[in-house]
Amino acid sequence: MNETQTQPSVMSVALKYGGIAGLIIIVYTLILLVVDLSSNQWLMSVGYLILIALIVLAMKAYKESNYGYMSYGQGLGIGTVVSAVAGLLGGIFMWIYTSFIDTAYMANMMEKQIMELENQGMSDEQIDAAMSMASSFQGPGMMVIGSLIGYIIVGFLLSLIISAIMKNSRPQFE
Repeated sequence: MNETQTQPSVMSVALKYGGIAGLIIIVYTLILLVVDLSSNQWLMSVGYLILIALIVLAMKAYKESNYGYMSYGQGLGIGTVVSAVAGLLGGIFMWIYTSFIDTAYMANMMEKQIMELENQGMSDEQIDAAMSMASSFQGPGMMVIGSLIGYIIVGFLLSLIISAIMKNSRPQFE
């Protein structure tokens, strides 16, 4: 790389693809909510496949704009920021959805959880304790923070693997 060639910004690529990932995940989640399949864990986990695809696309775009090069650290940063943006957007969406669109959503989820705990044979005291703890994580702020932290952790772990596969470090001496 000579003096006139500049390195692309890791952050600009990551923010762009994080926004795209967030929007796709929001649309997918909204579809699941509308057709009442949001409690299907397998279908909800497809959101992580979307995240993986967008992390790979972001790293590929970065490499293309950086003459085919991307260090392991750059890839890790890209994937983590993509995940953070997607998680933030997803958390904000769920907060808006549960606060303004389907205000009974959280109560319905709690009811399903209670039935699941009863089926597992838990006592009423155990169920009350579990639901008390769960309700403390229900507020809008906790919803956004929980989504953000969850996506950052998962995205970081995914990026550890994806970056190792996709890295192409610039030779030390060109």
